[in-house]
Amino acid sequence: MRYNFYQAVVIGAGTMGGGIAALLANAGVPTTLLDIVPNKLTPEEEKQSLTLADPQVRNRIVREGLERAVKSRPASFLTPDHAALVRIGNLEDNFDVVAQADWIIEVIVESLPIKRQLMERIDAARKPTAIVSTNTSGIPVASIAEGRSDSFRQHFLGTHFFNPPRYLKLLEIIPTAETLPEVVEAVSRFGEFRLGKGIVPCKDTPNFIANRLAFGSAAFALDYILENDYTVEEVDAITGPAIGNPKTATFRLIDLVGIDVWDHVGKNLAPAIPHDAHALKYLGSERVNRLISTLVGRGSLGNKTKEGFYKEVRTADGGKEFWALNLDTLEYEPPKKVRFDSIGKVKDIEKLGNRLKVLLAADDRAGQLVRAITYQSLAYASERIPEVADTPKPIDDAMRWGFGREAGPFETWDMLGVAETAEAMRQAGFPPAPWVDEMLASGCQTFYDYREGIKVGVYEPARGGYTPIQRPAGLVLLPELKAAGKVIAKNMGADVLDLGDGVACVEFHTKMNALDVDIFEMIRQALDLVEKDFEALVIGNEADNFSAGANLFLVVMNAQSGQWEQLNSLVKNMQDILMRVRYFPKPVVIAPAGLALGGGAEVIMSGSRVVAASELYAGLVEIGAGVIPAGSGTKEMMRRIINPAMRTQNVTVLPFLQRLFEQIGMAKVATSAEEARQMGILGPADRVTLNRDLLLSEAKKEALHMAATGYKPPLPEKIYAAGRDALAALQVAIYMMQQGCYITEYEAVIANKLANVITGGDISSPTWVDEQYILDLEREAFLSLCGNEKTQQRMWNLLQTGKVLRN
Repeated sequence: MRYNFYQAVVIGAGTMGGGIAALLANAGVPTTLLDIVPNKLTPEEEKQSLTLADPQVRNRIVREGLERAVKSRPASFLTPDHAALVRIGNLEDNFDVVAQADWIIEVIVESLPIKRQLMERIDAARKPTAIVSTNTSGIPVASIAEGRSDSFRQHFLGTHFFNPPRYLKLLEIIPTAETLPEVVEAVSRFGEFRLGKGIVPCKDTPNFIANRLAFGSAAFALDYILENDYTVEEVDAITGPAIGNPKTATFRLIDLVGIDVWDHVGKNLAPAIPHDAHALKYLGSERVNRLISTLVGRGSLGNKTKEGFYKEVRTADGGKEFWALNLDTLEYEPPKKVRFDSIGKVKDIEKLGNRLKVLLAADDRAGQLVRAITYQSLAYASERIPEVADTPKPIDDAMRWGFGREAGPFETWDMLGVAETAEAMRQAGFPPAPWVDEMLASGCQTFYDYREGIKVGVYEPARGGYTPIQRPAGLVLLPELKAAGKVIAKNMGADVLDLGDGVACVEFHTKMNALDVDIFEMIRQALDLVEKDFEALVIGNEADNFSAGANLFLVVMNAQSGQWEQLNSLVKNMQDILMRVRYFPKPVVIAPAGLALGGGAEVIMSGSRVVAASELYAGLVEIGAGVIPAGSGTKEMMRRIINPAMRTQNVTVLPFLQRLFEQIGMAKVATSAEEARQMGILGPADRVTLNRDLLLSEAKKEALHMAATGYKPPLPEKIYAAGRDALAALQVAIYMMQQGCYITEYEAVIANKLANVITGGDISSPTWVDEQYILDLEREAFLSLCGNEKTQQRMWNLLQTGKVLRN
């Protein structure tokens, strides 16, 4: 049977429920968010003479939950407009919406009796094909469905999202013995392809996979930290990016999760795993439990109360500092510089395995802590097979996707060398599970079977060999294509690859994918190749960031050495290449994700079509470097924002000029691909996918579809130039901003250059001009600003500190 996901109901409007409702809305699914009716008026409601029967009171809890989701930072919704897809109601007046829902997700308090009462109501109301799931993190999933109808139990499963749902990729799927396979398949497919999640199938074991592994290892880590007198700041300096974890490291992560939540999960986990002696030893640590209980008792719960293991402190100048908790005195202390020789040594080592090898061999306190937590976590992960998973892959996926780690435990173990690491673990008192030795004895020396560096199989202890890894049909993996000899042109900045089926791809690979001469040379070569031998071109990569902009070092060095002809040539070459892309006779699909700033955004806007990852942070930010967009970006934004409005008679241009001026002048950056669409960086026909892993595959499909349906490039388009009167109006606004101390004197200089370009320069009255006219203006303004010492100061400050200099 085919299951549809046209309507969803989320029951429970807390942080997680609101986040799940937002995620569904981001995927285009109309969703109703429900919660209980209040049993008491607030003081504000009493002042308004409201009663418990008033609708605004009855929906207060759910309304506040949705408002929190809308206001949350980082944002839960891709844009505030997406919140329109979420309706609200309460469990007494609006429960009938359950009867229309295709998917009903329960996200209420972690109480088995209360969940069972709710499931009884849902069972009576749901349509026969409706899927029901629980987001429980600790209660056995099967127990929640006990006593329900056969149809209910067949359509019931666990769907454990991680908070915040928009940003954390993991979705644990926990079927019961009675869940229909087709229901599991439908939810897994929808979760992966529509919601963009990494799906990890789990057994119905305590805390499933990610939280079980995390707490089993974190309990040990906290006990070891206290026993060996590490400070909060020392631990977070050691256990962050240096060992493949996010910057939240250990104590910042606990503050983020909430110390009360941490306490609750730990207390619920211990009695559920009487067979897990390894975890119980540390979950029962008296010194750790005393510390956590003390913090909870005094209300120091982490980020939500602005104090936990760190406390937010306002400085005399109005700034913020984060003071760390002294684990002995339980008092907060001013920040201290923490330095370890071994951490300094690995700072510039790119590969995680190489960093860890240095740290594991170090003889300082950082090395000591890294050895302990690494060897214990690897041992514990090996012990949990086959209890929580049958192979290492679900464990690795869960730890990467659920906690933002570079690699899971078994992937890390492979990097270090399985046999030698297993011996080091034994010597340190953390022997691996017996099946690891059996694997090595059988001749399998790694947990994964690799082909040209790509994982194609995973060791399954029950079979005593490798099991093939399944992946979506048509998945594009650039490293695999390179290993197969599909690179058809390359230089230091980029590659051109054959994606198959008549589609080529340009992949950038400079640092942060900064745009330079080599990248544009590869785009030029790719266009030449596609013109003769291919049907379409994709410009995209698998890096975290599409492109952080132009190579600023190259620009400032040319400016300071007076190489104006060369700098002019560089900018003109970028303009010419991107204009060629825009009017290319075959489809050119741009596939951006992550940062696409400055020149990166200009590349996006040159394409025939964009297929973007939802987490796209795009904007024309050149003002921060003391220049304006000059790779066709200013012209393109004029075409996208001003042109459409000015095709209607008697329209006033100033509101549209103001929007454009503020967007570029304030260096606005979209916080999602959908916001980039609202800003005009993406167009109405451009596509957005929530699954970053499928981005290049979807871009290839789009390119082939465009080619097959007879793609034609756009007609040449003139640009509306508003002329001197509009320029004068902008100049007055700039003067007032400077006089009001909103911008500096030099920022007024930059702003006037921008105003001159977007109004068309020295034109006496409004008119339509060729694109090249605006391109010449933006390039002239760029070069002029590059010659100013204050712009050069801005560029060097950005290069050296990553921050904008307001000079």
